[in-house]
Amino acid sequence: MWFRQDLRLQDNPALADAVAHGEVLPVFILDDENAGSWRRGAASRWWLHHSLSALDRALDGKLWILRGNALELLPQLASEQKASLVTWNRCYEPWRIKRDTALKESLKRSNIQARSHNGSLLFEPGRVVKPDGSPYKVFTPFYKQALTLLPSLHATLAKPELVGCAQPADKLAALRLLPTLDWAGGMETTWTPGEAGAHAQLERFLEQGLGQYKTGRDFPAQRSVSRLSPHLHFGEIAPQRVLSNVERAAHTDGAEREAEHFLRELIWREFSYSLLLHFPRVVDTNLRPMFDAFPWRTDGEQLRLWQQGKTGFPIVDAGMRELWQTGYMHNRVRMIVASFLVKNLMMHWSEGARWFWDCLVDADLANNSCGWQWVAGSGADAAPYFRIFNPVTQSEKFDPTATYIKQYVPELAALPARYCHAPAAAPTAELTRAGVKLGDTYPMPMVDLQATRARALDAFKSLPKQDQSIR
Repeated sequence: MWFRQDLRLQDNPALADAVAHGEVLPVFILDDENAGSWRRGAASRWWLHHSLSALDRALDGKLWILRGNALELLPQLASEQKASLVTWNRCYEPWRIKRDTALKESLKRSNIQARSHNGSLLFEPGRVVKPDGSPYKVFTPFYKQALTLLPSLHATLAKPELVGCAQPADKLAALRLLPTLDWAGGMETTWTPGEAGAHAQLERFLEQGLGQYKTGRDFPAQRSVSRLSPHLHFGEIAPQRVLSNVERAAHTDGAEREAEHFLRELIWREFSYSLLLHFPRVVDTNLRPMFDAFPWRTDGEQLRLWQQGKTGFPIVDAGMRELWQTGYMHNRVRMIVASFLVKNLMMHWSEGARWFWDCLVDADLANNSCGWQWVAGSGADAAPYFRIFNPVTQSEKFDPTATYIKQYVPELAALPARYCHAPAAAPTAELTRAGVKLGDTYPMPMVDLQATRARALDAFKSLPKQDQSIR
């Protein structure tokens, strides 16, 4: 059984297949050779270390952990162990699809069966398509079609009879996934990677967040979102399990409308994977070619200030600091900080996608790429380019008490909430009383919001409008 982004025992179709076949040798291979520039980021590698540790404990220390080219290592290991079957759950990044196809052929040449399963998504990415077989480029019809195909949960608690592991005790440490500098303290206090942590997080969401999900999910200071994204990305819990438990809890508590909105978010994830399968260029190329002519700016200093959360706009700075400290950012704030980078600073969306890729514990190629293209206006079913989030008004609306801002921008903690959204507009006396010295203890706004908004809209108007479709 080849574990990848399915680091769980329960509801794992590939593991269930292996268990039904006989004695199981569980193996994980750190294979970065084919990922190119999309090698796992630092935060993802931290999560992977702890998730593998949890899986190894669940397997009584018998998880084989290797590093190298899976196309070479897996057939070699299967041959050495005289395996008759190799199973795995599919991944959908372009290089993995290519590698896995070659792997199946290699194993079959050695008279070893190879079977793959869907263990990561509600649907195979190519299943939800138009009647003519072409992919959906707009979410709403994709969503409506997906609702007619929702799968049932077939619970499988796999209890494998395991082959012994002859590797040394430092087999996981040898992967060197953890940072050499101790910057992960905030993530350690925020998250519990692993299957048990995933199920505990789901239960917290059902008890504390689901009942207020529809409205509460926009307020970053509230605990209304599920925070399941890293657990789903690493496959520590099956999306079918999440959906089943949410529907059952909603029926019990009368929260059907809340559950419906949560289901839409789950299916947005499916939509992103469909786009990745049908349009693999989404990871680094504008889906709408008209944006190839957009006059993106390059400014290393402004990019650095955005990355460090020193823009002078508190909601943006709070989001970027939450990202750095915890490896996560609330979804509403993700949209705000992305809009600021792409539209107010007019920097290419790929700059943000790369930074998020390195900093997010839930860094997922399909969701990250499609999310950034959505904000930029260059992707499928994207937000119109003229939708430019104003970080001040967004902050006033969705963090009215400045609770979120003060958590991550503590230099503003003593400032009355009504001034925290735009400290540069606060009375001097209030700033003095709060110990805030603009340009010293907290930065001045790095740009003029109105002027940069007008600049972005003028740039958009210059684009060739005949070239708006996705090709």
